This record gives sequence, structure tokens and C-alpha cells, in this order.
Amino acid sequence: QVQLVESGGGLVQAGGSLKVSCAASGRTFSRYAMGWFRQAPGKEREFVAGINWSGGSTEYAESVKGRFTISRDNAKATVYLQMNSLKPEDTAVYYCAADRRVYTTTIIPAYWGQGTQVTVSS
Repeated sequence: QVQLVESGGGLVQAGGSLKVSCAASGRTFSRYAMGWFRQAPGKEREFVAGINWSGGSTEYAESVKGRFTISRDNAKATVYLQMNSLKPEDTAVYYCAADRRVYTTTIIPAYWGQGTQVTVSS
């Protein structure tokens, strides 16, 4: 089992940048592919980005491609989401997720973090 704790959310103006982090504890971090999802008010939770165990492969939702970058540091057991050129429609609670499969980037979450709020003002 792995425990996930997100941090780094906040309020940012449109066009700005923000980096959120997710620290993992428990079972060996490198045994999981990792991902970020988000949920806006009144909407379903949606996939944002995924990364395989080594960080060598990544996948993004079309809506964030070219603006967001997912990365991981296995030594620190942490996954990051760098968000640039933020838009008001990026406003959501961002959740970190762990997938038991190591090679995938299409994340099927086995574990979730508690979420961190990102608000983009216009």
C-alpha cells in the first residue's frame, strides 16, 4: 500500500504557473506508475497526466498538452505537475494517483491522495 499527500496548490492569475507535488510513503515508490487527475465543481474527475515508473514515458490529456509537465523523482518518492499558461478552466481540485502497473502511462488508480485546490483567476 502507498499513501499519497499533495501540496502546492493555490490561487494564480490566468497565464501564470504553479507546481504541485505529491509525496508518497509506504511501498516502494518506483513500483508504481503515477498520475494526476482533476475535478472541477459539478464535473467528473478527469485524467490530466501519467508517468511510468522510470519517468521515461508520459501521457497527457489534450486539454493540457504543451502547458503541463509531469515528472517524478524516485529518490524523493515524489511526483510533480508543472502547470504553465494556466487558464480559468484549469480550476479544480488536483489529485495524485498511483497505479500498480509500472510500465503504463494510462493510469488506473489503485490509490488516491486527498487533493489540492488550484484556482486560476481571470
